[in-house]
Amino acid sequence: MNHRLLSLSLCAALALALAPAAQAEKADRNKPMNIEADALRHDELQQTTVFTGHVVMTKGSIVLRGARLEVHQDADGYQSGIVTADAGKRAFFRQKRDTAPGGPDEFVEGEAERIEYDGRADVVRLIRRGELRRYRGATLSDELTGARIVYSNVTDVFTVEGGAPSQAAGPGGRVRAVIAPRETSPAPAAPVAAPAPALRPSSELGGSGK
Repeated sequence: MNHRLLSLSLCAALALALAPAAQAEKADRNKPMNIEADALRHDELQQTTVFTGHVVMTKGSIVLRGARLEVHQDADGYQSGIVTADAGKRAFFRQKRDTAPGGPDEFVEGEAERIEYDGRADVVRLIRRGELRRYRGATLSDELTGARIVYSNVTDVFTVEGGAPSQAAGPGGRVRAVIAPRETSPAPAAPVAAPAPALRPSSELGGSGK
């Protein structure tokens, strides 16, 4: 099956499954980037900083973890990062989603050999052995795997592409998805019939005599 058709079909299914439920934290792109690592190298001319060794980045509700993180800031102040993992491992991404008041917290998290965060477009890309999961509270709701997964924080649209068997998480380079049904409001209870009037007992057979 054509990978483009797979991507478009899955996009439509996810739009129905995810859009009414929640949206990503829109304020994350405006939050400062906080990073911990074993070492860093900064290039002032290129406005690029490279962090290495057990890297952990937080930006609002966004969390990125990996072996190496390259951070770039453009002329307009937008920050972008590329996280890569050690050989044979995968980097990690997590973000909270906006939910209705009183509802359970929702999170999107993913893993891939390379994760790209584009601050200007507010897009996350999971590249090579990508896996994306959505949680409602502590319950796993949806799960996607593929060679390349793109998640837009602005539009809440997911696209997933297959690839060669050596690149994709699923066998044969196919896209895989487990999508939970949308939660619906419970149907109103059927009205309860009024009880029949009780019969009054009588001690006389055939009524009163003349």
